[in-house]
Amino acid sequence: MRWLVGWNTASASFGTVGAVGHRGEGRTVQPVGSQCLWGDPDPLWAVGDWRPDEIRVITVATPEGAPVTRLAVLGCCGATDEQLRVGLLAARGGALRHLTAWSGSYTAVVQIGRRITIASDLAGARPVFHTPTPWANGTAYATAALPLADLVEAQLDIGHLGALLACPETPEALGDGTPYTGVKRVPPGHALILREGSREITGYEAVASLAVAAPETDPVSAVDGVRDALVDAVRARLTAPRHAPENLPPDPGPVPGMGPAERRAARGAPVPGIGADLSGGSASATLALLAAGLPGLPGTVLGHGTGAGERLLAVTFNDLSAQGREDELERARVIAANPRLHHVVVAAGEEALPYASLESGPLTDEPAPSLVVAERHRRRLAAGSADHFVGTGARQVLDAHPARLADLLLDRRRRHLLRPVAALARAEGSSTNSLFVPLAVYRAARRLARTSYRTGLETAASLLPEANRDTPDLDTPADASLASLAWSRPGPAARWLTGEALAEVSVRLQAAAIRPTSVQRPGEARARAALARHAADQRILEQAAEIRSQRLHAPFLDNQVVRAARALPESLRVQPGARAAILRRVLAGAGIHDLPPGWGAPSQASATAAGRIGLRTALPDLIALFDAPLLADAGLIEARVVRKALRAASEGEPLPLDGLAELAATELWLRRLVTRRGSCWTGTAAPRQRAVAGGVVPARRTLQA
Repeated sequence: MRWLVGWNTASASFGTVGAVGHRGEGRTVQPVGSQCLWGDPDPLWAVGDWRPDEIRVITVATPEGAPVTRLAVLGCCGATDEQLRVGLLAARGGALRHLTAWSGSYTAVVQIGRRITIASDLAGARPVFHTPTPWANGTAYATAALPLADLVEAQLDIGHLGALLACPETPEALGDGTPYTGVKRVPPGHALILREGSREITGYEAVASLAVAAPETDPVSAVDGVRDALVDAVRARLTAPRHAPENLPPDPGPVPGMGPAERRAARGAPVPGIGADLSGGSASATLALLAAGLPGLPGTVLGHGTGAGERLLAVTFNDLSAQGREDELERARVIAANPRLHHVVVAAGEEALPYASLESGPLTDEPAPSLVVAERHRRRLAAGSADHFVGTGARQVLDAHPARLADLLLDRRRRHLLRPVAALARAEGSSTNSLFVPLAVYRAARRLARTSYRTGLETAASLLPEANRDTPDLDTPADASLASLAWSRPGPAARWLTGEALAEVSVRLQAAAIRPTSVQRPGEARARAALARHAADQRILEQAAEIRSQRLHAPFLDNQVVRAARALPESLRVQPGARAAILRRVLAGAGIHDLPPGWGAPSQASATAAGRIGLRTALPDLIALFDAPLLADAGLIEARVVRKALRAASEGEPLPLDGLAELAATELWLRRLVTRRGSCWTGTAAPRQRAVAGGVVPARRTLQA
């Protein structure tokens, strides 16, 4: 786990200039295993196994006595030093957007005198957190919430955990909170500005008008923008220095039935070089083909994406316990037949199912559903490279959220609803209900388009307390789309929460409804919330399935790719198969035309089947997990109800498996947190307690520190 942390205090004389921590009465506080980027009075540290090329500090020469002006960029950034210097000068004048316009995935921190500016990304994969410091009326900031909770000895925020389970894709319910009381999150697309301890959060993206419809972007130029952004994102990773795994255990020698790659994966170390997932889907295949350079990316060595003579390691995960992936695996095999790809198939059975090895795994920054599939992904990534591309985020960035149909009605573009509505009717099958799907979807989209933001939230708040009683079926794509045509809807785990927990989340929504805010169109707002939720889950997955010396690269979550995708016209997004068509044109623009038949076909059924098999296999462990759950001690669930649901789902009852996964992941995270020992901080003045003390959990709904 890698993060950065710093603070800004009210007094310029607080501490000693050049020191590496908080000084008070001769005592020092600093992060464990930290690297100081600059010192007091507003220090900044990088913590974790950062590579040397992932930390860049640019300082602009200023006249003697003038405020210091410098920029720290942490992560993979494709900008040159001169471009960073220009961006720093622009940020000094207030143009914060320049800090987020470079290719790659990174966090930028600007210091201009006593003013500190740190920007979060657009997707939410690189968030920023802040909290008041317990000294000098200052503010501490970090890219992880747990270190700040350690610093201020924060308690758990049970209300936030309840909102996370009840409405995970509703920012109004979550607010700017985190699971730790007093630790706040900067929203995606915003920057945190600190001036002598005071806090200001400002957006750096332009807000579209609700009164006047923006002119529709030309589809050809919009897709070209996505192509250029993806190519730049891949190139930023390819041009970075190569890294071999550090502290690699010695090879025990030949093992019957195991080659060098299998022995390296068994030792828990990635393969040196560049690699990518190759699942057979459109997103991972696009990144693999671009990175391999078929026929080549401009500006790379000899036109080869991975360097002269270097082959891209393409990893395909083959789940032997789930059926229905034969076509997808065959597409991956056809794509990997090119000589510039070295194909590795990772086969796994029950040991890699969801819910496997729940007793092992690190403590992550926050809870997320991906905790229950961490072992599954760890096995796949162990066979990957030191720099590994993943196609996560493409669905949320490129696809149209069903609520975008209401945006089309707001813009009076009714004819563009014909194809998506017809596709939903075909997905319903030949039943009688399919005849009424077009009318039902159109009426729901029109109702959402005519519902104001405040009315929509108030309606959702009034219906939320009944979410554990009235549970509509979402078995078909039409049902799910109709449920999504609302300003807010309960999450899949809400049906198992207590009435008290749902009532508290309802109060949050009612308070948000009357709070002044910059309102977006319903489809755009719901799409951004879904992207933020997915990006947060991906961040936790990287921590839970982390392999030392390996970097996971998700270009679809980069700022420039998200911006380019937002420029796609709504009429193009909502068409069936839009994501596959866009990525096909992206590859064609890069010179890649030969794709296997069926490329871009959806493949969600196999993941659902694997989840059900994994739940059935791990049922005894899950029942034991919810025998005396901490969530029940906090008043969020009733253990008996959840155990009954687990048994019913394992027997094939059509229950939302993702809701059960969220409950299991949150309970698992809480247990890891309460058994944790140690702190993120060191020094004689370091906090002696943690966010949650180990041992016995206090009385109901407290979980005190």
